[in-house]
Amino acid sequence: MFEIIGITFPVFGLIALGYAVVWKGLFSQDDLKVFGKYVLNIALPALLFSALARNPISEVFQPEYIAIYGIASLGSMGLSYLWFTLRPTGPARRAIAVMGAGCPNSGYLGLPILMLAFPNVAASAISMNLIVENLVMVPLSLLLLDLSRPRDGQSMAKLLGGIFLGILKRPMIIGMILGMLTSILGGHLPVPFERLTTLLAGSTAPIALMVIGGSLVGLPLQGNLSMALQIVVTKLILHPALAALTIMAGAALGLSGMDPTLAAALIVSASMPMLGIYAILAQDYGHAGMASMAMLGSVVFGFFTSSALLFLLL
Repeated sequence: MFEIIGITFPVFGLIALGYAVVWKGLFSQDDLKVFGKYVLNIALPALLFSALARNPISEVFQPEYIAIYGIASLGSMGLSYLWFTLRPTGPARRAIAVMGAGCPNSGYLGLPILMLAFPNVAASAISMNLIVENLVMVPLSLLLLDLSRPRDGQSMAKLLGGIFLGILKRPMIIGMILGMLTSILGGHLPVPFERLTTLLAGSTAPIALMVIGGSLVGLPLQGNLSMALQIVVTKLILHPALAALTIMAGAALGLSGMDPTLAAALIVSASMPMLGIYAILAQDYGHAGMASMAMLGSVVFGFFTSSALLFLLL
C-alpha cells in the first residue's frame, strides 16, 4: 500500500500545493493561466512529439487499445446520456454531464500517474488516450453542447467542421501528428533536438498538476449538488469499470491479447477526473457551479479511487 501512496501522493500533493500557493496569494489565477498556456502550447506538445517520434509506430499506435478505450468512453457517455435523459434534465446540463462522464484529464493528471505507475508504457498510453479524446470524445461533447443552443440555421456539417478544425489547430495535436510522421518515416532526432524536447517534456507534469490545483481556487460552488455527485460517480467509477469489462469481454471472445501492463494503464486512464477546462466550458452555458463542484469532487475523491484501483492492478 505504501508503494501505491508513493505514486498517488506526489501527484495529488502537487495539486494541493498549486491550490495552496494561489489561495495564499503567492500566485494569482492569471499566473496559473500563463503556466497552463506553457504546458498546452509548448511542454505537452514537446512530450507527445518526443514520445511518438522515438518509438516504432506499432508501439505507439495500437488499434486494439484505441478501440477499447474508445468503446469504454463512448459507453460511459452513452449511459450518462440515457440516465440524464430519463430524469428531468435540460439539454445543456445533460451535455455537461455527458462530457464529465467520458472526457478524462489525460494530459495533466493521467500523464504523471501513468509515468510513475507504468513507466514503460506511459508515453504510448497517453498518446493513444489523447488521440481518442481529441478526435472523438471532445468533439462529441462540444457537439452536444452546441446542439443544446439554437443553431440559427447552421448545418450539422458546418458545425462539425468548425469543431474539428479548431481541434486540429491545437499545438498538442500538431505535435502528435509530427511525432507519428517521424515514427512512420523511421527518422531519428538529432541529439541536440532530442535533448531539447526531453527537457521541455520533463517540465510538463509538475507545472500541469499545480495548474489543476490553482484552478480549483474560487470555483463557484453553487449549483445542483446531486447532479454533480452523479457526474463524479460516472467519471471515477463507471468509466473505468466499463474499460475493465470491455477488456475482459474482448479477451473472452478471443479478440483481445493486450499486454497486461498496457491494459492496466488503460483502466487507470479511464479513472482520471474530467478534463481541466470542464468548468470553463460549462460557464458559457450557465452551469459553472455544478461543473465546478463535479470537478472539485472528482479531484478530491480521485485520490482515493485511483489509489484503490492501483492497489488492485499493481
